Amino acid sequence: MLFERNLEKKAGSLDEALDSTHAASIVQQSAFDPDNGLKRGLKNRHVSLIALAGIIGPGILIGAGGALHSGGPASLIIGFGVVGILAFSVMQSLGELSTMYPSGGAFSTLCNKFVDPAFGAAVGWNYVIVWIAVLSNEYNSVSSIMQYWGPQVPLYGYILMFWALFMAFQFLGVEAFGELEFWLALFKIVGLITFYIFSIIYISGGLPHQKAFGFEYWNNPGAFADGFKGVVSVFVFCSTFYSGTESVAIAASESRNPSVAVPSAIRQTFWRILVIYMGVAVFYGVTVPWNDDNLMGSSRTLKSPITIALTRAGWGSSPHLVNAFILVTCISAVNSSIYIGSRSIINLANEGLAPKFLTYVNKRGVPVCAVVLMNLFGLLSLMNVSTGAANAYSYIVNLSGVSVFIVWGSINFAHLRFRRALKLQGVSTDILPYKAAWFPWLSYVGLFGNVFLGLIQGWSYFKPFDAGNFVDAYILLPVFVIIFFLIKLINKTKWVNLAEVDLDEGRRKDLDGVDAETLIDSEGFDKAEKKFTWKSLFSWM
Repeated sequence: MLFERNLEKKAGSLDEALDSTHAASIVQQSAFDPDNGLKRGLKNRHVSLIALAGIIGPGILIGAGGALHSGGPASLIIGFGVVGILAFSVMQSLGELSTMYPSGGAFSTLCNKFVDPAFGAAVGWNYVIVWIAVLSNEYNSVSSIMQYWGPQVPLYGYILMFWALFMAFQFLGVEAFGELEFWLALFKIVGLITFYIFSIIYISGGLPHQKAFGFEYWNNPGAFADGFKGVVSVFVFCSTFYSGTESVAIAASESRNPSVAVPSAIRQTFWRILVIYMGVAVFYGVTVPWNDDNLMGSSRTLKSPITIALTRAGWGSSPHLVNAFILVTCISAVNSSIYIGSRSIINLANEGLAPKFLTYVNKRGVPVCAVVLMNLFGLLSLMNVSTGAANAYSYIVNLSGVSVFIVWGSINFAHLRFRRALKLQGVSTDILPYKAAWFPWLSYVGLFGNVFLGLIQGWSYFKPFDAGNFVDAYILLPVFVIIFFLIKLINKTKWVNLAEVDLDEGRRKDLDGVDAETLIDSEGFDKAEKKFTWKSLFSWM
């Protein structure tokens, strides 16, 4: 009898051990995307902060000075406001789609599924071009800033050093990327809010030996720098500053819980636009006149309205502080550009739209070949070292303007097609993990707004006609059309029949929803997550 009891006990223990091993095996397999091998290692707080402030790059800190100079403070607010409405509409569409179908190539995959594979290919490669332009520009920015402190090292020396450093960091895996971006994003938010507080004190006369002047610069030199032409030119700047807002969809495929993390990040879009973009537009315009010569100075740092405002307030050593702040944003921008670009490339390769070797992923879930290729494109920044190639380089980094409108308009279009598919197949919207606000009107506003701005964003080059900048402003429109028809002819793709599209393909459950207890015991993921006290703060934000 005792023997039988012991035998039953051992058998029960063995069954428990086997169940535990099986559950752990399921978790381990679920931790990697079965389609592309990428690791799902981004926590909810990573995705939230990446969405909230990961897109704050040197463009907002430096490039916004050029926008202020071209259009004036009122144009800056109009530009950020209008493009902000489009960004909000895109994020609502993307929130609904990416929580339902959390794919690493989000935009191309969604367009493949609901529009046409050739259309998805054109969108995907267009998006890669955006990040190639951004990456090469940021390598140049971070190296130029280092030259401010160490001019004895040539520009190409800094570019090559940072190139090797970022390459090595990307191989640490998505968890390292998420953690670094989390803290860098938090630092950027604190830095900008500090500047806002300073601005209020400054224009209110709260600094020693400074009188209150409020909105004086709106009257002298004025609210607009160049009338309607200035307003249109600001749209180009703003589209570049907003690029990256949509990147939360790329991170969705490597998120542990996309149905939780992505909607949370999407809901923060309104506050991101209001606090970051509109805050920058207001406080730059009240602290710096648009005709200040330093806005278009030779030094990159002197172009930053933050530096100019601090200097005008009497702090002569401010360039060093602002340089350090910009350096942090550049590091974040380079890191994000390699991540987003490489994930877009591996997705295109998995869909047969790029060479097969680019699909290789190592045991840590890092797309090695895609990362190396994307980072190699960053060496385009070396063109800026040569006087002869500098003009060509400037055209390359300006390509991203119209690309943003193309990608955003495509997202709105794919969303409208998705909802049409639901209706045709009699599927209720109750299955959606996240529902877009004000559908369909907001999606239509986004679609037509992006098409309109994509067509007029080069309007300022018409008269007087500037051939170089005109081509730079519009070249990606015919490139998009050429890629579409080329892929359509080669692969003989067809326009998707929405009544027959498989609405279940591409969906997946949250990783932590597989077996919460197993995850906690075997991996230790959620213990730290639950103890992390920032969660309530970010939920409030």
